[in-house]
Amino acid sequence: MFTSIRWRMIVPYTVVILIAALGLTLYLSGQVRRVRRADLEAQLLTEARLMADYAADSLADPALSTAGVTEQAQRWALLSGKRVTIIGMDGTVLGDSEVDPADMENHLYRSEISQAIRSDAGAATRFSRTLGTDALYVAALIRRDASPEGEPLGVMRVSMPLDDIEVLVGRLSRTIMLTGLLIAVLSIVLATYVASRTVIPIRQLTEVVERVAQGDMRARLLPTTHDEMAQLTRAFNTMADELNDKVTLLAQERAFLSGVLNTMTDGVIITDENGVVLLTNPAALRILAFPGKETQGRTFAQVTRERQLVELWEACRQSGAEHTAMVESSARNAFLQAVITPLNEATPPRFLVVLQDLTRIRQLETIRRDFISNLSHELRTPLASLSLVVETLKDGAVDDPEATRRFLSFIESELSTLTQMVEELLELSQIESGQIPFRIKVTPVAKLIKKPVKRLAPQVERLNVTVETLIPEDLPPVLADSRHIQQVVMNLLHNALKFTPEGGHVILKAEVLGPEVVISVKDTGVGIPADDVLRIFERFYKTDRARADDGVGLGLSIAKHIVLGHGGRIWVESVEGRGSTFYFSLLIGEYDQAESDESSDETL
Repeated sequence: MFTSIRWRMIVPYTVVILIAALGLTLYLSGQVRRVRRADLEAQLLTEARLMADYAADSLADPALSTAGVTEQAQRWALLSGKRVTIIGMDGTVLGDSEVDPADMENHLYRSEISQAIRSDAGAATRFSRTLGTDALYVAALIRRDASPEGEPLGVMRVSMPLDDIEVLVGRLSRTIMLTGLLIAVLSIVLATYVASRTVIPIRQLTEVVERVAQGDMRARLLPTTHDEMAQLTRAFNTMADELNDKVTLLAQERAFLSGVLNTMTDGVIITDENGVVLLTNPAALRILAFPGKETQGRTFAQVTRERQLVELWEACRQSGAEHTAMVESSARNAFLQAVITPLNEATPPRFLVVLQDLTRIRQLETIRRDFISNLSHELRTPLASLSLVVETLKDGAVDDPEATRRFLSFIESELSTLTQMVEELLELSQIESGQIPFRIKVTPVAKLIKKPVKRLAPQVERLNVTVETLIPEDLPPVLADSRHIQQVVMNLLHNALKFTPEGGHVILKAEVLGPEVVISVKDTGVGIPADDVLRIFERFYKTDRARADDGVGLGLSIAKHIVLGHGGRIWVESVEGRGSTFYFSLLIGEYDQAESDESSDETL
């Protein structure tokens, strides 16, 4: 209840003294009140009987009026200092020293009046509306000839307020309470002195313990007495020495373990037997894409959010053996290897979960496999054609000059395709490795767009496709290598024309977006399937619709690396059957308008 020993010693004694003083006050107050009331009641009864004897002759006189009775009541009230009331046997007020009898109600059923009529005397205590306070009422029966056998003529009632009793009781209560408080103060002073002498060594030891708890492992306390506190102090010093050694060792091991966990690329999670996470390293939060950093106290399911991992953990818990599995998360597009090991030596049991992110390796394997497959596919057709032509020539076609010229022309075409493929591969490799330096200059956007449009004009006319160019006049220049960016626009525009049916529409648009100019090529062609959108910029990657064309599938990959080399971005938005829009961005630059216009005119 109390956090201080001092107050545990002081408060109980003080409370006992105050309770005793209060009890004594209540008891004596009640006794004084009862004794004083009894004395007052006896006094008033004596006065009422004396007044009744005097009033007997007056009430026996039939000529006495109400005014005369009231006058007598007022005279006796003046002499006695009490309120005097004279009541007839039927309860009618005949006279009163303070109130007009005509305004007073019948008093027959007042308790003191009823008692007086039955047994010659009566008393009652109640609140008086006339006096506005509690009052004591005493009544005596008025008899003719003032004898016990005389005829009853009325009732004499004398009353007075009880304020005097309460004043006396209050004076006595205050005296007792003051005495109790004085004793309580003396007791508090004495208890405080004794408690302070007892608590001082405990406080000193408490301060040293708090210093140790805050990390001051060298804090010690020398014993100053030879009692139980001295034994406790020596025991504490011994405990502090042992604790210092263990804390130092644990801190070293914890720092080593923390360093290992924080630098690991594999995710580590430790849970208890109920699946509550006790520890995670940063790699685990990164691999699981967990929002926030606080995982302690959460369940394993809340942190991993993968049903397969939860099932694997549950299987490990039930079997008590290590479990390993490959987990593919479609929600996070990740591929993980999970190893869950029970730490049977730990008490209580713990479980170690190690997560390896194999997503990048899986993606590289997929890209490598697709690259080999696509490259093999692209090489198979020309090589098979060349092999067939050679066999045909060997079989005798070489003797036919016309056939020989036709076959040689075919061989030349296939070799040209293979040469183009090798050159584009070489160019892509050089761009990726940085062997081709970009000559980036401040260039007007119109120069980058209009030249590719002009070069592809014959193809546009042949395909009967409308090409619209939207370039605002106030469009700022960009930082670009003209030749390579024109190659990007050429590739994007060529693809748009190739996959847009006759009568379709292609829009080349440029607009400012923050610190960049975004150039877009929008067509009304066949569109790109959703599964192919994320891979459309990979080398040799073609959609099913593009398999039949003559390209080698390197144009978009080259465009991507050119834009990235300029510090820009390239992306595509497409809905299958409703066309595609390719975007790429270039940083805004500043230039001399006159010089740029001349350069642009010469180029165009």
